[in-house]
Parts: sequence; C-alpha cells; structure tokens
Amino acid sequence: MVSSIVHAGFALVLAAGLLRGSYDRRALAVVLAIVLLPEADSLLGPVMSGAHRTVGHNFVFPAAAALLIYYDTRIREESAIRERFADRGVRIAWVALFVHVFAHVSLDWAHLDGVNVLWPLHDSFFRLEGELVWSSADGLVQTFVDVELDPETGDRRVDAGSTGTTQSVHVNNPVEPDDPEALAEAETIDRRFPVAGRGWRLYLLGLGLFTVIARKLQGDPPVGSTE
Repeated sequence: MVSSIVHAGFALVLAAGLLRGSYDRRALAVVLAIVLLPEADSLLGPVMSGAHRTVGHNFVFPAAAALLIYYDTRIREESAIRERFADRGVRIAWVALFVHVFAHVSLDWAHLDGVNVLWPLHDSFFRLEGELVWSSADGLVQTFVDVELDPETGDRRVDAGSTGTTQSVHVNNPVEPDDPEALAEAETIDRRFPVAGRGWRLYLLGLGLFTVIARKLQGDPPVGSTE
C-alpha cells in the first residue's frame, strides 16, 4: 500500500505550490492532518467489512465538503470560515480539500484494488489502471475504460476497472494485515507499517522534504522587484 509518509510527501509538494501567501507551520499542520485522516478508516476494519479504502477513500465526501465550503464562502451572507480565519482560512480549506483528493484518494485509486469511488452511494471498488497512447497504426488507444458489446443481445458493458465490493475486497493495512478470516487463524501476526515500498515513493518522500526545507530557506524577493 502507499504509505502515509508518501502521502504526506506528495501533500507537502502540492501545498508548497498552492498555499501562496499562507505557507507556514500552522497551514502545513492542517494540510497534513487532512491528508492523513483517511487512513483512520482502517480502524473500522474489525467492525465493518472492507472499511479500509472505503469510508475515508471515496470522492463523495470530498464533493460534499466542496459544496459546503462553496456555500459558506460564496453564497452565505456571512461566511463562518472567513469570519473566524479570514481569507487565509478559506484558502487553506480549499487547499486541504484539494490535497486530500489528489495526494491521498487519487493516489490510492491507482494502487492495489483501488478505492470505493462512490461509497456510500454505490458499493464498488475501482482501480485506475491502463494506458493512453497515440499509435501511428491505430490512432488514439486507451485501456482505462473497456467497452464490450454483446453481439447477440446488443447490450453494452463498460468496465472502468472494477475490482469488487466491500464484501470481496480487502486491502492489507497494519490493523488487518491479512484477510480477516486468515488473520483469525494465524499464529503470528506480521503488522507492517510501510514507509516506501517502491523507488518512486522514496523519491516522492524526499521531494516533499526538500520542498519544505527549500521554502524555509528561500529568502523574500528584493524590495521593488517586479518578479
């Protein structure tokens, strides 16, 4: 699985580019807390089948949060966020939501069995896997979405990388490192807390740390500079 540390590294890079004028320790703390929060759904594994990559890993809750932030900051006469945290708080709220979606949920969407994209509206895990290429012989070719047409019935079947439901999908995590049934019979439980399982993940972790240090050491532009 993609470790929480790698998610945090990706989040630091995104925050550095998006938190213009608000990049400080408090803002980073909020962003990191939001990006790590989805992993808490693994704690629900013992009481809910397939909870990990479901409760905290979907696009329904972020969409609802986006609507709430938009309503509060654009439609309401008095914004609760702006009243308490000023415009800086609004910026941090949007960045935290963006980082949650792209530094965590979307990253897990492309890994292992994917995420339960539309839960709780629809119970089905999807994995983002395939390729998009331009071929001189076949033109534009993509394999992310497979469309099959039944020649007898004419029914069209669309497969966007479905991998199962909460009843059939189990993504290993430190709380439930193996399938629950196998875990109950195991004599020794090997709970692994991943840091960087691939070279690109270690690179991404280093990139995030480098970005934080570079922003810390970066001086302000000269007075009167137009850059």
